[in-house]
Amino acid sequence: MDNFLMLLYIAPLSYLFFKLFKLIDQKRHQCCYILDYQCYKPTDDRKLSTQFSGEVIKRNTNLGLNEYKFLLKAIVSSGIGEQTYAPRMVFDGRETDPTLEDGVVEMEEFFDDSIPKVLSRSRISPREIDVLVVNVSMLAIVPSLAARIINRYKMRDDVKVYNLTGMGCSASLISINIVQNIFKCRKDVHALVVTSESLSPNWYAGNDRSMILANCLFRTGGCAILLTNKVALKHRAMFKLKCLVRTHHGAKEDSFNCCIQKEDESGRVGFHLDKTLPKAATRAFVENLKVISPKILPARELARFTIASFVRKMRQGRSSKGGGGRPTIDFTTGVDHFCLHTGGKAVIDGIGQSLNLSKYDLEPARMTLHRYGNTSASSLWYVLGYMEAKKRLKKGDKVFMISFGAGFKCNSCLWEVVRDLGDGNVWKDCIDEYPLEKLANPFMEKYGWINDEDEATFVMPESI
Repeated sequence: MDNFLMLLYIAPLSYLFFKLFKLIDQKRHQCCYILDYQCYKPTDDRKLSTQFSGEVIKRNTNLGLNEYKFLLKAIVSSGIGEQTYAPRMVFDGRETDPTLEDGVVEMEEFFDDSIPKVLSRSRISPREIDVLVVNVSMLAIVPSLAARIINRYKMRDDVKVYNLTGMGCSASLISINIVQNIFKCRKDVHALVVTSESLSPNWYAGNDRSMILANCLFRTGGCAILLTNKVALKHRAMFKLKCLVRTHHGAKEDSFNCCIQKEDESGRVGFHLDKTLPKAATRAFVENLKVISPKILPARELARFTIASFVRKMRQGRSSKGGGGRPTIDFTTGVDHFCLHTGGKAVIDGIGQSLNLSKYDLEPARMTLHRYGNTSASSLWYVLGYMEAKKRLKKGDKVFMISFGAGFKCNSCLWEVVRDLGDGNVWKDCIDEYPLEKLANPFMEKYGWINDEDEATFVMPESI
């Protein structure tokens, strides 16, 4: 009888411990780690200098004096330096008549450089990749770019493939989110995320200001990121994903249309950037922060902000003069480093002002914009590389990533640094030159005479 009663107690307790162990083990295998990442650095013969930029502008016979002035102002104020990279077909003088092969070759040069490096450094073979996610927004081919990677590196027949297009500059965090969700239901997985943008087939040769601006901002780049949820490899990991939040305002007409690929009045395809873009970005950014802030900030900071907001509201109700300045959240209470999308100088400055960030906080994004330009979805990883090269990233630090993209989207996430970082990366050869005190673009010095020209008599000189 005693043995029977003991079994009655032991059986449910054993079942309870089994379920608890299974739950804990499941949680352990749901973690998302970055083992390594490798940004792409094109060859020096593809650097877009001030002089060559002027030659490219001269080749566009559809531009008049006002368009030249507009481009000059845009380039000078962009925050982009002289060492960024352009597609090879621009240097061949074929930007107005690109081929499909130009886009494919541009991507394959990136694949051949970054994918072998990230696999080699992580000691992972292509056959060990379980999940492949490729995001290149403006190049859709058959077979897909993901299929080309599988063929080139002879990956397994059962590799799970996701080929994303049209996701814009925030696509890399969408890719990470796909991997994160797969990790929740599968153990011991290796995932390779490949993020880039194909500029070759998307050069705009018209004179619409809202579309020609894209030629000034976007540059060649890319990044291959290797992730895993394999617990046995967590000691080799660089980062651990803490949380990720995606905000999509595609249902709002002005947000949907503020960044869109379309034809101009002459039928030339380009990427339209509308005047409503800043408003749409701000709205998506604010909504995204509302969701992610409680996930990444300490309770004391959230309580302080709530109390300050309540007090201000009460004072506003009692006084016609208002309740003083609007309270702000101090994100540095939960974040050590800010990894911002290099969409442009105005984007970086706007985020900095909204989050009340210091010059030190904004330095990685500003210097990345100067050195590599806006490389679309891969830009975040060049910013992260700058922090690593500067040996800023210490074990336990929190890195907050913020990105924007067409749709309109704002995606953000928080990473925890798993070990001290400072290995050589794409910044190795030039990191000692940064930060630069002056980011002035020499375009004004060389082409400032355009501002004194008369539209009625304007003729572009043969040599400038």
